[in-house]
Amino acid sequence: MLGPIEIEVIRNALTAAAAEMDVTVWRTSRSTIVRELLDYSTAVFDAEGRNLAQSARIPSHLNSMTHALRTLLAEHVPPDAWGEGDVVIFNDPYCGGQHLPDILAFRPVFHNGHRIAFVGTLCHHIDVGGLAAGSYAAKATEIFQEGLRIPPVKLIEGGRRNEGVWAMIRQNVRKPDLLLGDLSSQLASLEVGAAAVLRVARRFGAAAMIEAGARILDMSEAGMRAAIGRMPDGTYEFEDFLDDDGIALGQPIRLHVRLTISGETAHVDLSGCSPQAAGPINATLASTNAAVMFALMCCADPSLHMSAGCYRPITIVAPEGLVVNARHPAPVAHRIAVGHRLLNAMMGALHQAVPDLIPAAYYGNSYVTTFQTVAETGAREVLVEIEIGGSGAHPSKDGVNAYAAGMHNNSNIPIEMIEAQMPLTVVRYGLRDGSGGAGRFRGGLGLIREWRVDSPRCFFTANMDRFDHAPYGLAGGGPAARGALVLRRDGQETPIPPKTDNLPLQRNDVVRLETSGGGGFGPAAERAADASERDRRMGYV
Repeated sequence: MLGPIEIEVIRNALTAAAAEMDVTVWRTSRSTIVRELLDYSTAVFDAEGRNLAQSARIPSHLNSMTHALRTLLAEHVPPDAWGEGDVVIFNDPYCGGQHLPDILAFRPVFHNGHRIAFVGTLCHHIDVGGLAAGSYAAKATEIFQEGLRIPPVKLIEGGRRNEGVWAMIRQNVRKPDLLLGDLSSQLASLEVGAAAVLRVARRFGAAAMIEAGARILDMSEAGMRAAIGRMPDGTYEFEDFLDDDGIALGQPIRLHVRLTISGETAHVDLSGCSPQAAGPINATLASTNAAVMFALMCCADPSLHMSAGCYRPITIVAPEGLVVNARHPAPVAHRIAVGHRLLNAMMGALHQAVPDLIPAAYYGNSYVTTFQTVAETGAREVLVEIEIGGSGAHPSKDGVNAYAAGMHNNSNIPIEMIEAQMPLTVVRYGLRDGSGGAGRFRGGLGLIREWRVDSPRCFFTANMDRFDHAPYGLAGGGPAARGALVLRRDGQETPIPPKTDNLPLQRNDVVRLETSGGGGFGPAAERAADASERDRRMGYV
């Protein structure tokens, strides 16, 4: 039996393996959305597909990858069908994934003929086809319009490339060299991860690796149970709303949470959420589970080891056919909108249980903007940006300006990188004055970003929210500003609907995006005089 020191050595070695995988993707990827925006994640799993260790990447990815891998093993590629060197990829949301741009890749790790682990990567690819460049079509009404659906398939089998799959992908996407380059980056990451796990196995043996995995899961479960056990028993309800689905305009989508704390367990009932929508803001269970789990994990001690063991004390009820558990073939391109807003609703419910821990609402939305330019030769370039806003004020401090909060952990794409690769110029980029919610503690500020078109042919797609329903404040704090999207042409400004597909732009057009800040915490009248004066000098109010 392994001692506690040996368990810690193995646990930290697996975490280091996930981090090595992370760095590999970063250093070898091709597209700006992966290399610069850092929209990818890496993790190590036990032999049954349960997350044991992960990199410090994207919560919406990491807390969904166990669901994806276990669905894959149970329903599509059973454990005994995997050989050494095999890599299975898929992006189908109805096979355990989230949305089509996210391609998952998994590889088994064998030691002395025994499967001891899996390693996995998830990358948000720049384009997988569909109605709009970037595969974020705002007006899709079924998943068939959203791009190339890849079922679970062996991209690598027995160490050999399945050339037919590579060719199929190349023929169906707008930027094949970038996508296949990023996919090769995922394979390199899996190679690095498998080698790191094998180094540990050679030192401790296969049996020890299986034992250590079980103990790591138990430790995480104990930490999660302790965190839930510190909350007062009771039922707490909260709701937030998406503006609409882009098809039925002006009809809000309800995200309702009924959270019951009982001893060391949490039960989350999402039955009060709206039915699935016609437009592409639906989520599958992988996305929904990730948001719920992340909210509760945020209430735990910082020392909690993040693994699938954290999920054990939590049950989720999400009937099929709701926006949080869409039924095929519902479109799901902007499923992260549900993830963000569900997290906001979970935080509102948790505030009633542990008010000293929970901040006001962050911006709660992915501001997805896509530009596709077409040269006279027919060559096209694609830029996908995912902008952020301000974080919500905390019970003891102001929110953070322009902070990738909640389900995000993205970076920004440097202006120099965009202008070097695209016929676009970023003419403005800065904080949005007055966008944070007022309060004893002020919400963080959102952003303003303006792009000028330098190409004679350009098409713009937007898929975003928080234009009608502002991020809420807590404990008497005020809401944040709502988003705005504007086209400036020949000196005239015209609003652009936040869910827009393939809007034709012309040379010298300017698109301006203004993102939401975070909600305030506590009554504004209680804000200290020196803090209020500083806010006025800095343009916060």
